[in-house]
Amino acid sequence: MWRFIHTGNRSPAENMAIDEAMLTAHQEGMTPPTVRFYGWSPATLSIGYFQQASKEVDFEALRSRGIGFVRRATGGRAVLHDRELTYSIIVSESYPGIPANITEAYRVLSLGLLQGFRNLGLDARMTGVDAAKDDAEETGASRPAGSSACFDSPSRYELVVEGRKIAGSAQMRAKGVILQHGSIPLDLDAGLLFDVLRFSDDRAKIRMKRVFENKAVAVNACMRSKNKSPVTLPELESAFRAGFAEGLGAELVSDKLSDMEEERARRLSIDKYASDGWNFRR
Repeated sequence: MWRFIHTGNRSPAENMAIDEAMLTAHQEGMTPPTVRFYGWSPATLSIGYFQQASKEVDFEALRSRGIGFVRRATGGRAVLHDRELTYSIIVSESYPGIPANITEAYRVLSLGLLQGFRNLGLDARMTGVDAAKDDAEETGASRPAGSSACFDSPSRYELVVEGRKIAGSAQMRAKGVILQHGSIPLDLDAGLLFDVLRFSDDRAKIRMKRVFENKAVAVNACMRSKNKSPVTLPELESAFRAGFAEGLGAELVSDKLSDMEEERARRLSIDKYASDGWNFRR
């Protein structure tokens, strides 16, 4: 059995704290594998664990626009969490069907994303998968030097529609448990994202923004290109809950965080993810 938990809109620190609290609870054998959906209040810029906050983020711009900030425990680059569905998956490395190889595990856990997009009627494909087996193709897209933003180019086993990246995910492992989380954007505001990131000069910013817009896409942009009605957030959630159930080959049973997870998340939110020591450690 897998749990399905929807925690609604939470603060930046709370969202990252809940993911870690769920990971710890699963390590201790207290909870089953879990798929979680969530949102952000306020809209938030998250950066990857290895990014340099002071170098790559314009904090004055963040404050003036009322946008939150947090460092993720996973790698990757900056993501603006606004009009999107965010998901996380917690599962043991020893769970049946989970490959030991990190990249292959990412492929398996992302099958639910692939099915979710297809449930919306989008011709989503997974990069780097043999076409004969998975009906996907290698895009060969390269990562532009100096870009701090996620979504501007797909890497192996990421999801694309019409050759453009449509979901951003990251993974980490701790004591035998996998945490994978990511963003499924309804709409992308490239202007806002690039206004809160730092660049060497305006020309670099314009160039990187153009690359981003050419290589990234959101669900409703794809729907408009097909002359279809925009997708609502509840419709997105329904499509991806069914997608993850099919991709994981599991029933997702609705549940809520345990009291232990709530308390751990509360402490982690205050002591870690809301602290300057964590967010500005690089």
